[in-house]
Amino acid sequence: MNAIRQIAVVSLLNFRTLQRRFWQSLVIVIGMTCVSGVLLSLLSVTEGMEQTYRATGDARNVIVVSHGSDREDNSSIPRDQARIIVNAPGIARAADGSPLADTGFVAGIPAVLKKNGATFAVRFITFGKMGAALRPGFHLVAGRMFRPGSHELIVGTLAQSKFKGMAVGDKVTMPNGQWPIVGMFTTGDLMDGVLVGDTETVLPAMRRNSYNMIIARLASPGDFPAFRKALTQNPLLTVDVMRLTDWNARIGADSAVFFHVLIYGVSIILAVGAAFGCFNTMYAAVEMRSTEIATLRALGYRGIAVAFSVILEASALSVAGALIGAGIAWSLYNGVQGSMGWDFFKLTVSPAMFGMAMAWAIAVSILGGILPSLRAARWTVADALRAR
Repeated sequence: MNAIRQIAVVSLLNFRTLQRRFWQSLVIVIGMTCVSGVLLSLLSVTEGMEQTYRATGDARNVIVVSHGSDREDNSSIPRDQARIIVNAPGIARAADGSPLADTGFVAGIPAVLKKNGATFAVRFITFGKMGAALRPGFHLVAGRMFRPGSHELIVGTLAQSKFKGMAVGDKVTMPNGQWPIVGMFTTGDLMDGVLVGDTETVLPAMRRNSYNMIIARLASPGDFPAFRKALTQNPLLTVDVMRLTDWNARIGADSAVFFHVLIYGVSIILAVGAAFGCFNTMYAAVEMRSTEIATLRALGYRGIAVAFSVILEASALSVAGALIGAGIAWSLYNGVQGSMGWDFFKLTVSPAMFGMAMAWAIAVSILGGILPSLRAARWTVADALRAR
C-alpha cells in the first residue's frame, strides 16, 4: 500500500473515532476560534481604513503639499507659491480656459457625537472655484452649494448622521461666529464625513494666510513625471507632488502600521496559547489511540502515515475553529462604522482575511501537533502496547 493511501486510511480512522475525544478536541476548536476571531476583529479596523483611503480621490488628480509634509494639515503653501503651482504647464483646463486646480485648507472643528454626546473633531476642508469639479463623485443631495464669499457651509452625509447640529439649516460655531449649513452632499468616500466651506472666506476666519494643499488635474496621466519635476526643481517652490490616490493610500498605510504591530503581537500571544492547547490535546489523543496505532503498525502501516494523520486531525480541528472565529468576526464587524482621528470608514472583514485565518490555523496546528505526531511515528508495536 503506497504512502498516500496509508495516510488517507489512517486519517479516516482518526476522524471516525473523533467523537470519543469530543471534549478534548473542543479545546483546539475553541482556541483557534479565539485566535481568528480576535485577529480578524482587530484587522477589520485597519482593513476598512486602508480600503477607504485607497478608494478616496480621483486617479487623474495630483496633490501638491509643502516639502516634507506627511498630512495635509501639516502642510503650508504661501499664496505666492500657490499662484505659480496652479498655472504650471500640464494642468488640464476647464471649459472657460481656467486651470483645473484648486487651493484648499484643512482643520478640525469641535462637534458632538449623536451616539454618546462626546466631543469629537469633525474634519473641515475648503473648496475654491474648482473644488467640486475636481471630485467627480461630488453631488448635492439636499439644499444648495455655499456661495463664494459667504459665511456658509455644506456637510457630508456621514458627518450629518454622526454629529449633532449638522443638518441643513443648523449653524456651526466658527472662530468668527455662527455659520449656517446650507447644503448636504455625498462623494462615496472619506469626504462624506467632512464639512466644506469656501477657501478664501475660511482663511481669514481661521486667521490663516496660506493654503494647506493644492489639488490639480493633469491634461494627461503621462504628464505627471514632467509636472512633478517642474515643481520640485523650481527654486521658487518648496513642495512635494504625488498622485492623489497614492497620497491617500500612503496615509492609510502609515496610520495602520502601529495597529498592525499591536494586532499581530496580541494574536501571536493567543496563537502560542492555542498551540500549547493543541499539543496537549493531540498528545492525549495519541495516548488514547495506542492500541489502534499498535494494530496499524502490526498490519504494516508506516510511521509517517500515523504522523501525517495526527497533523491532519489537528489541522482540521484548527481550521474548523478558525472558520467559526472568522464567521463571528464577519457577522459582528463587517460593514460597521468606525473612525480613526477625524476620518470615518466601514470596518471590513474581507475574503483575504478568511484565508489569513486559515493560514494561522494550519501554522498553529503544525506547531502544536508536530511533537505528538513524531511520538506516534516512532512507536513500534511494542511501544504502542506499553503506552496503554
